[in-house]
Amino acid sequence: APTLLVVGGADHLVLDLNRDAQTRLRCENRLEVVPGATHLFEEPGTLERATELARDWFTDHMAPAHV
Repeated sequence: APTLLVVGGADHLVLDLNRDAQTRLRCENRLEVVPGATHLFEEPGTLERATELARDWFTDHMAPAHV
């Protein structure tokens, strides 16, 4: 399944882990780095940016529901 990885740019250990994970994925994927964000995205504006990235990914990759 298409996979989005979102990580804080100041979360160096997790960033390295996500880069490694990305190389192992055999599906469409993207790694998005939120500049200045630490592990919990507590810095002003960083959680909002992570949310925008996820929203855009799901908008592009999820089929609309059929009613």
